[in-house]
Amino acid sequence: MDEQKHESELLSLIKEERIEYASSLVLGLNDALVELTGALAGYTLALQNSRLIAMAGFITGIAASMSMAVSAYLSAREEADINISKNPIKSAVYTGVAYIITVLILISPYLILDNIYTSVTIMMAMSILIILGYNFYITTAKNLKLWKRFIEMALISLTVAFISFMVGIFAKSIFGVEI
Repeated sequence: MDEQKHESELLSLIKEERIEYASSLVLGLNDALVELTGALAGYTLALQNSRLIAMAGFITGIAASMSMAVSAYLSAREEADINISKNPIKSAVYTGVAYIITVLILISPYLILDNIYTSVTIMMAMSILIILGYNFYITTAKNLKLWKRFIEMALISLTVAFISFMVGIFAKSIFGVEI
């Protein structure tokens, strides 16, 4: 019984606003994970230079984060029009900040290491850890099952990254770019 009481107290400590805006967080996190792991995997094969990959990922990530923040704002504004009480600005901020933080984490191996294959491997591992951490937080806060949600999100991100990796090989060949 003490364990249940402790768990209830722990859950009440998790800020309610973060839970209320969980959909905005997942939008920023998931889109960044799927888009950036895919883009970075593709850039890895196409560009084959860690600094170029980091720069391309950073530019792509910042542009995409602004796009996602605007989309989150517009979506929340529409929801507000139909009496769903979400602040559009907060929604945009949560989405954009989650996206940018994810971008910075994912490009960091390319900034630190010269070996692009080690960088892409570490980037993918970091992606999986972010997915696990986020899903642990949400499933704990909402009393849901962790592994089903984690596996689904991880498989989506890894599949997109693999396809993008193949697109990188294809694009390099088709466009005849050697760097």
